[in-house]
Amino acid sequence: MRLAKTIASGLKLTACAVLALASVMADHVPALAQERVVPVSEAQITLSFAPVVRGVAPAVVNVYASRLVQQPVSPFLDDPFFRRFFGDQVPGANRPRQRMESSLGSGVIISADGVIITNHHVIKDADEVRVALADRREFDADIILKDERTDLAVLRIRDGQDGFPNVEFADSDSLAVGDIVLAIGNPFGVGQTVTQGIISALARTRVGITDYQFFIQTDAAINPGNSGGALVDMQGRLVGINTAIFSRGGGSNGIGFAIPANMVKFVANSAVTVGKIQRPWLGATVQVVSAEIAEALGLDRPRGVLVTQVFPGAPADKAGLKVGDLITAVDGVEVLDPDSFGYRFATKAVGGETRFTLRRGGKESDAVVALKVAPETTPRDARLIRSYSPFEGATVMNLSPAVAEELGLEALERGVVIAEVAAGSPAARVGLQVGDIVLSVNEERIETTAMLERASKRQPRLWRLDVKRGGEVSRLVLRS
Repeated sequence: MRLAKTIASGLKLTACAVLALASVMADHVPALAQERVVPVSEAQITLSFAPVVRGVAPAVVNVYASRLVQQPVSPFLDDPFFRRFFGDQVPGANRPRQRMESSLGSGVIISADGVIITNHHVIKDADEVRVALADRREFDADIILKDERTDLAVLRIRDGQDGFPNVEFADSDSLAVGDIVLAIGNPFGVGQTVTQGIISALARTRVGITDYQFFIQTDAAINPGNSGGALVDMQGRLVGINTAIFSRGGGSNGIGFAIPANMVKFVANSAVTVGKIQRPWLGATVQVVSAEIAEALGLDRPRGVLVTQVFPGAPADKAGLKVGDLITAVDGVEVLDPDSFGYRFATKAVGGETRFTLRRGGKESDAVVALKVAPETTPRDARLIRSYSPFEGATVMNLSPAVAEELGLEALERGVVIAEVAAGSPAARVGLQVGDIVLSVNEERIETTAMLERASKRQPRLWRLDVKRGGEVSRLVLRS
């Protein structure tokens, strides 16, 4: 043993030498073993991650987002009571104060012409975005796409140059628990930092960060400021975008989450090719398979998703899907619950087809579903409500499959939906949120945005609103 240590230390093998030796031996090692090898010698254990970092770090940037916030001098200007009687004549109302808000995060350059991926929450509401490269060069950047549903945003360096350092995408579906990964970003604003860990879990769904719950979990230290940074494999390929941590005190507890590279690639391609997200529309709703349902269906365990509704004329309907069908796989990849099914389907490119594996009546079959965007069967007729009412400051739209898809609602919903709520507006103060469906105002059923706009111009002593949120209907009673 002592002789083996002496030989190992005397050789002083470099990382390149060991890798060269590994390539010579590769012909004698099975393919699977070539991909993941357990260290068996001191030389292998002391290998450095520096070559990987040198290749990736130049493509990881710091993202500085800022916005100018207007604040009225008078504290009474936003008060509905004073506005009703004095309008904008409150003393000091015409002399707004300005305050600069800023946020710091990370980003990853994914193409030589300066396209950058970061998190939506890093640049949300930003008026200006600036990025700093690892070599200390700084550039202004344009936001070419923001997608709150995936918590991803796409930027482009405003310079016109080519030849920026960039990383290539890995296939995140090929990851395995235990794989070594590196997280690169700017935690706490201290400067570019690299941390190392392993993949702790895959397909984490109950995280509550985005609409598409399908995260890579890692114990590589991720802290505030790492958001939008790179999670890379040992080949220096991007496997995910660091997005969130589980923390009780604000620091890393060894549980971090990253958006899989396959979702990131889908969003980036959409931004570059069409400038917006084009998600495929199924036109059906599904539910989780509980242990009781699995037993009733004769399954060995809970898996797949159960079709509960099918929209007439939708791709699901045309593919022959029926209520009660069990979808167990998408293009041969098993799905375990609605979140994993949603991720698999949402990352398919519009224009092609996908194959579902179905179980119906105890028999298995396939269904080919066309990948099409949701149609706008009813014009959205977006309107900003300006009249003094609980809806003031809200932008409303008529629901259609297209609008429902954009807002993450069920395709079968009908009526008028809140599409945007201005910060600090009366609509925000009464608690209205994006995605709320307005059913009625003072017992009058609301079917179009025009009807809601007319209803908001009335001045009743009491407002009675029926609003549907998350499948539940609530009544709000407000004084005028």
